[in-house]
Amino acid sequence: MAGLLDTVRSLIAPLTRTRAFRAVGPVLLPPLERAVAWCSGGRLQVSALLVPSLVLHSTGARSGRQRDTYLMYTPDGPGRAIVAGSAFAQDRHPAWTYNLLAHPDASISVHGRRIPVRATPVEDGERDAVWAQIERQWPGYRQYERTSGRVVRLFRLERLPRT
Repeated sequence: MAGLLDTVRSLIAPLTRTRAFRAVGPVLLPPLERAVAWCSGGRLQVSALLVPSLVLHSTGARSGRQRDTYLMYTPDGPGRAIVAGSAFAQDRHPAWTYNLLAHPDASISVHGRRIPVRATPVEDGERDAVWAQIERQWPGYRQYERTSGRVVRLFRLERLPRT
C-alpha cells in the first residue's frame, strides 16, 4: 500500500506546483476541506487521502480569536510534526504562521482527536534537513519556497502534556 501511495504522490505532486493549481487551490481547497470535515464530524480531510493532514487550531495574532487551518504535516518522531507555511507559493506568509509566532501554544486535530501542541520555528541550520524530510513525503514541495520568492516559515509542533 505504501508503494502505491508513493507512486500516486509522485504523479500528483508535479501538478500541485503548476500555476493553475496555485491559482485554484487556495480558492477551492479550504471550503472543500471544511465541508468534508463537517460531514465527517472532523474525522476526514481531503488532503489526508495523499499526505498526513491536520487541523491547526491557533489564536489569531491580532484578533485573539480561534482560527482553524487545514494543513499537510510531516511526522517528526513521537509526538512531533512539521508544518510549512507554503501558502500555495503565494508571495506572503499565511496568517496562521503569524498566529503561531504570536501564540505558540495551540492545538491540532488529527482524525478528529484534539492534541495540545507548542510551535517552534525551525532554526536556519536545520532548514535543509527539514525540507529533505518533507520532500521524502511530498516530492518537490520546496519548489513552493523557490516560486514564492520568500523564505517559507517552517514550524515543529510538539505535543504538550494534557492539563
